[in-house]
Amino acid sequence: MTSTTGRETRVEADPALPTIRIVREFDAPPARVFRAWTEPELVARWLGPDNHETKIDFWDGRTGGSYRYSMHQDGREIAAFYGSFHEVRPDTRLVQTFTYTGVPDGVSLDTAAFEPAGEGRTRVTILSVVDSFAARDAILASGMEKGVTEGYAKLDALLASE
Repeated sequence: MTSTTGRETRVEADPALPTIRIVREFDAPPARVFRAWTEPELVARWLGPDNHETKIDFWDGRTGGSYRYSMHQDGREIAAFYGSFHEVRPDTRLVQTFTYTGVPDGVSLDTAAFEPAGEGRTRVTILSVVDSFAARDAILASGMEKGVTEGYAKLDALLASE
């Protein structure tokens, strides 16, 4: 399950379940990767595709907290997302809901695991569970993979600069 370069982002849809699994390795230890995932000023620097700016509206990154952020292009909001943090276990696990405001009935439950991958690296595995195959397929068709891949490249640069 480990990649040799550490730069491959794998996005997998389970044919038997309405899930999406994302796996990626980063050149930093779990504490640094987790921090970049949970501190709003860092999240805003890497989350989303290259041609978007992420603005954090609010972010209470603790168990029981919530968040809302929006994506902007050419100075205008083009998408917004919100959710709740169900479990924030420092450096190891993050469980949250995720909703796109354009589809308010479409909630996913996302579990991110941050695991040491040797030599100061971290493997992040995210499992997103939605309520139907149609919802899962719509997420995959939305361009999500491009945004994730470009965002992770920005996260690589952020981690390298710290």
